[in-house]
Amino acid sequence: MTWLRAFGEVVRSGLTIEETRLEPLLALRTAAGVAIVVGPALWLASPAYAASAALGAYSAGGATFQRTWRPRKVIALGAGAGLALSTFVGYLAAGRLGTFLPLLAVWAFAAGMAWAVGSTAGIVAATTVGSMLVTITLPTSVGRALEHAGVIALGGVAQAALILLFPIRRWGAHRDALADALAAVADYARRLRHDPTAPFDPEPLMTARDAAAVTPSQARTRPPVLHGPRGLAERIRPVVAALADPDVGAPAEGPGRDRARELLDAAADVLDAAARSIRRGTPAEVPPRSTDVLRVDEDHEVLEGPARQAAERLVELLGEALEVAECGSVSGRTPPPPPGSTSAEFLVRPTMFRLLPIVVRAVRRELRRDSPVFRHAVRLAAVATLGYLIAARLPLGHGYWAPIASVMVMRPDFHRTYARAVARLAGTLAGVALATGMVRALGPDAHVFGALAVVSAGLSYTLIRTGYAYSQCFTAAYVVFLLGMGGQAWEQTVPERVVLTLLGGALAMVAYVVFPAWETPMLAGRLADWLAANGRYAAAVLRSYAEPTREHRADMRRALLASRKARAAWQETYDRARQEPVRPRGLTSREAQDAQEALKEFGRAAMLMESHVPRADSRFVPEAERFAEALEADTAQAAVDVREHRNPDWGRVEEALHAWEGSAAGDRSPVVRRGAELQKQALEDLATAVSRTPLERDVGSAREEQRVRATLAAEGDGSGPAPRGG
Repeated sequence: MTWLRAFGEVVRSGLTIEETRLEPLLALRTAAGVAIVVGPALWLASPAYAASAALGAYSAGGATFQRTWRPRKVIALGAGAGLALSTFVGYLAAGRLGTFLPLLAVWAFAAGMAWAVGSTAGIVAATTVGSMLVTITLPTSVGRALEHAGVIALGGVAQAALILLFPIRRWGAHRDALADALAAVADYARRLRHDPTAPFDPEPLMTARDAAAVTPSQARTRPPVLHGPRGLAERIRPVVAALADPDVGAPAEGPGRDRARELLDAAADVLDAAARSIRRGTPAEVPPRSTDVLRVDEDHEVLEGPARQAAERLVELLGEALEVAECGSVSGRTPPPPPGSTSAEFLVRPTMFRLLPIVVRAVRRELRRDSPVFRHAVRLAAVATLGYLIAARLPLGHGYWAPIASVMVMRPDFHRTYARAVARLAGTLAGVALATGMVRALGPDAHVFGALAVVSAGLSYTLIRTGYAYSQCFTAAYVVFLLGMGGQAWEQTVPERVVLTLLGGALAMVAYVVFPAWETPMLAGRLADWLAANGRYAAAVLRSYAEPTREHRADMRRALLASRKARAAWQETYDRARQEPVRPRGLTSREAQDAQEALKEFGRAAMLMESHVPRADSRFVPEAERFAEALEADTAQAAVDVREHRNPDWGRVEEALHAWEGSAAGDRSPVVRRGAELQKQALEDLATAVSRTPLERDVGSAREEQRVRATLAAEGDGSGPAPRGG
């Protein structure tokens, strides 16, 4: 992608309105938290204290809108404490540039490394940098600095208290995640009616699993409906795929295909009903015709063999889903535990105190030069200090706006950084224009400006998920009203904010060009990780056929989760690489797309086999063990070959499959046998996608030799090689 086209995509993305459900009650509650601290501070103290209170309450309230499964009140308290600490520490070092700039650089670097923990931690940490830059201009002594820090922390306490006293849709995010997982499987079932090989994005299932992890204290108050349906959604997905697939399920045409379509449509209706029940807490309502379709007639059922087994299993799982949904809508009832569950009824999430060692390990893993998080932290530290120095030399007041703009728009990847910079500038221009007109019309009145600031905060919260530009419009108005409340004339604040926001956005963009973290060179590594993880998952499924034991089922489950994680990492890298103005390195766009499709088919074949994994009392398939060993060995070696740009080889897989074909027991298990053939075909497609012809290898070697000679020549005459980003 060229720079011109990439920038066009950036502008389009930054100004796009995202279709999302607005949450006005949440916005009203959070805006009330701002009003609760701003009003008394303005009445009892001064506009400076009111500004500190507003900063703490506004930032803590914004943190509660981030995607996180921690209790919102804990997030608000943590954000308020972080803002208060950064304010006080910043004031202690603010007397001299020699002490403040190193502190600012270290704090900004730590805020950038917080992305190793997650996006919520990274965003909240960035707000503390902004707090340090803004509020060090307010206090006049250490005592006053402590007072301002306390007022800021009070804003976080106010938001947490409102969340505690006025809960809105308690466990709502967790309910939505679980309902989205069931709805995703329902949509998958409907698409399978028309396309038996339709793809499935496992992200909703991964999100539901993440939402299901709770601390022991949370588990005691979790609604019963959140206990079981996640596992049901994961078990239903391979069953509907196996039923629809013409290779291992219903025939491609005829009455069997019509019956499969009816069952898939009914399954979608049941899953949608269960999703609505969980999301709203109401009884599940299934259309009577869907219930009739799900009755399997022993004498007149047209499906046979594996297809009939899949249909019977689907009806059984859908009954469990409805039972769990109905139990969850009635207070005091607890659904039965899912089959195969252990004594641990919930996925354990560490408490805040036990999270520290996990955070340290996560940050330590990212402390390497090629890490996008580490490079983001370096950029953040450099831009914050450089922006502060440049703005301090300009004949403008409020110079901290430039580094704040940079810090708040910067993200670890190219596209989001540039899109947010464009969105922030557009939102700022619109916001200051709107606020300026109102200031000129109303005249100077601190109480009126305080009320307008609260209204602007509420509108910003309301639009926070519709697009950064639209939320930033009211954030800019909020800041203008706060400055007006403090006695700043609009003729001074408006031009300064526009110019310094433009400067901050430009610094953020330039920083990414100078020290980028391109995802394009990482494609081959991510593809290799996904291939190896898929190979281990497929081998684990095959071993469950060779020897169906509880241990092998547990191994299969772990391998499946690892495969999903590797696929998600590949998908994130692939999506970002497609938006980068960088030439392909190792994998072209076409090769990456073809390889992705081949690996999806490989994983899909393993999923089809998983739907028919035999029980412990079923017959063994000893031929599957040999194929599993060959598959795992070849995919592990192929992952190394893909990283080093060599052609993969499937010799062991071909030999094991040929021996399976020649054995007398080759047809005892048609599903696993057909699945093995589909996997071999997918691996051949992968080899075709990433393999290079002899001519391409010769050209690549010649270019490498030419680069080596040019480097040696440059070192010989004393000039170094030209620096390259990335």
